Amino acid sequence: MAAGKNALSPEVLFEHVQDTPYFHLPRMLAPAGADGHVQLPQPLATPIEGSDHGHGPQYKPVVELKTGVAVIDKSLMPMDFVFSKFMVIETLVLVICVALFGWLATQIKSGGAAKGWLANLLESFLLFIRDEVARPTIGEHDADDYLPFLWTLFFFVLGCNLFGMLPWFGSPTGSLAVTAVLALMTFITVCGIGIVKYGFAGFLKAQIPHMDLPKPVAIFLVPMIFGIELFGLLVKHGVLAVRLLANMLAGHIVLAVILGFISYTAASTVWWGVMPASLLGATALSFLELFVAFLQAYIFVFLSSLFIGSVVHPH
Repeated sequence: MAAGKNALSPEVLFEHVQDTPYFHLPRMLAPAGADGHVQLPQPLATPIEGSDHGHGPQYKPVVELKTGVAVIDKSLMPMDFVFSKFMVIETLVLVICVALFGWLATQIKSGGAAKGWLANLLESFLLFIRDEVARPTIGEHDADDYLPFLWTLFFFVLGCNLFGMLPWFGSPTGSLAVTAVLALMTFITVCGIGIVKYGFAGFLKAQIPHMDLPKPVAIFLVPMIFGIELFGLLVKHGVLAVRLLANMLAGHIVLAVILGFISYTAASTVWWGVMPASLLGATALSFLELFVAFLQAYIFVFLSSLFIGSVVHPH
């Protein structure tokens, strides 16, 4: 944090959770004069002339969306082809997942049992998603067709959540851009399954629950119900994105606030009381955040599986 900045100001707090074209490190680990900012290379972005004031340049946005809501606007970064911190973390999650499960596949490809604590840990996660999430919500006979998608979704979300627990990194799932794309993938999967299974017209027809209505009443009610069901289909996938975003963003901001009290009171004698209380509180909340990282990955995949099940077995 730069000298003279209020540790509890929204600008400083959001710097800990939002996506940036740099990694924020302690000033002793960063290049001289960089104020703790280690800039990432930008081969595709176009910097704005004169925008570099010692903390890295600003970049010209190709598309920029503004909602008027500060929290959302902080998370919804402009499209400017900037190589960002969250992109690095997502790539690391991808590489780690491929390495771990590629290794696990070589262990069991001959049909033998997984051996060793790591192989057994990974396999227990896979079996849990299959037996406690996919099969109960999609069905015994259909669930295995969608397991690769659900497994990938779970471990990607979990990996992104856990990176937020590491110092100087951050959680990509604390960005609306990331959670919206994840929810969009579920939405595309759900619609794709329905269209392949029933055809486009059949998928739309399946959105309307079967009702024995008199024809005059049906003419009036069925179009309304169809519109409500389509709107609900969009809303529930939108909520899927916002739910993950809100839980990850709020938890990290609370941690930043608690630790920010240490800097905020640094010039006062109350610092000696605030510092240990803040550290103990942040440690306790970090354990809670670790639980939330696993819980939110589970909830995201459970709801995605539930949505898939609802289109595989429509009402």
